[in-house]
Amino acid sequence: MSSQPTLFWHDYESFGADPRRDRPSQFAGIRTDLDLNEIAEPVEWFCQPADDFLPHPDACLITGITPQDAQKNGVPEAEFIANIHSELSQPNTCSLGYNSLRFDDEMTRHTLYRNFYDAYGREWQNGNSRWDLIDVARTAYALRPDGIEWPLNDQGLPSFKLEHLTAANGISHEGAHDAVSDVRATIALARLIREKQPKLYEHLFALRNKHKVSDQLDLVSRKPVLHISGMFGAARGNAAVVVPLAQHPTNKNGVICYDLMVDPAELGSLSAEEIRHRVFTAQAELSQPRIPLKVIHINRCPVVLPVSMVDEKVEARTGIGLQTCREHWKVLSALGDITSKLQAVFSEPSDGVAGSDDPDLMLYGGGFFGHHDKDQMEIIRETPAEALSELEPAFQDPRLNEMFFRYKARNFKDWLTGEELQQWDEYRWQRINDPAVSSLTPEQFNQRLVELSQTELSQRDQAILEDVVLYVESLVPSHLF
Repeated sequence: MSSQPTLFWHDYESFGADPRRDRPSQFAGIRTDLDLNEIAEPVEWFCQPADDFLPHPDACLITGITPQDAQKNGVPEAEFIANIHSELSQPNTCSLGYNSLRFDDEMTRHTLYRNFYDAYGREWQNGNSRWDLIDVARTAYALRPDGIEWPLNDQGLPSFKLEHLTAANGISHEGAHDAVSDVRATIALARLIREKQPKLYEHLFALRNKHKVSDQLDLVSRKPVLHISGMFGAARGNAAVVVPLAQHPTNKNGVICYDLMVDPAELGSLSAEEIRHRVFTAQAELSQPRIPLKVIHINRCPVVLPVSMVDEKVEARTGIGLQTCREHWKVLSALGDITSKLQAVFSEPSDGVAGSDDPDLMLYGGGFFGHHDKDQMEIIRETPAEALSELEPAFQDPRLNEMFFRYKARNFKDWLTGEELQQWDEYRWQRINDPAVSSLTPEQFNQRLVELSQTELSQRDQAILEDVVLYVESLVPSHLF
């Protein structure tokens, strides 16, 4: 008998903003039924920091979690992620949070990867799925804003920060950027949106299924759709009418789309390289407008809706001009088949990390592990710490030997041999000082400390920074930063 479907709301706090290079500090999760009633006790774990990275002082100031706190209250990363995986992989679980697809799920994937778990299985196996409330909030603002207060930021634009939305709507959120508090606040916001706009909520919940998304992105008819994404910006209500143009050349879950508010005529005359430059270069570095091509990932719960949902109120709220979109769609249709050109634009990785040769950063750049290596990885996870030094796995993937050494050193340093300890010290010193793999070098840490010292800091913040400095001095000789 299958278990009932549940929602597992969760949130990470971390020692930095990059889920590939930085490490988690805290995790909290609450399981509810589909009606958002809590059905289990909340879970919370802290993660002990390994000594091969520097915590970002800003991250510690935001969360209030120092490395000493995590060391005292936490468990090694291998145990930390094992606990999390146990929750996320329960059958019929939809895992979700607030901005979880961009941050929390990436933190989960990379932490699973470093610790020899399948980075993806828990997302789709055994009836599982994932979702993200932030795009639900953005869609409610753009299409069905009634019944919810929408706060503005300093620029006079709608703010979708969780703490701003909860404050504007009278939702208790004491201790923002504490994982448990953030999870409860996210659930409360979900209840509000579900209560005020139940049909919209249920429709978006169904888009967890990538086949439902794919059905709306017709590459034959190229029928335009309404797409909600933070990439469009709050000034546009995070909304645009886009047209699906081509399958991504290397990602079967990616569909290349174009924003119809911009004249597409240049797509016919420009080369793939010229288009690529104007897609992946920041606007500030361009002398011409960026070309608004975008990849919609059907397995990331994107909001794609019928254009019929754009009425006069939505046009006024988002700046979408349906007549302009119709005219540009005709221009695009007259260009003929530009599929090959567009696929050439996206054929090379646009992210520098994708080309890294450091195993920690090769989750996406190194391919999937084969069955043989997965068996070896399971043996590693099940081997007691004291026996790991005797284990000699026969890997096929070239990433895994180095990953195994790092796994032992990060989680079970007391069991390393003298030779391994020396090797580890050499490695971690190299890593900490390499800006290609470290998100914060000693020089950058010191520079940020100087900047913070020139601001007004509360006693709380001063105490946190003092602890962070003491911790970093234990890793890096003070005269070197």
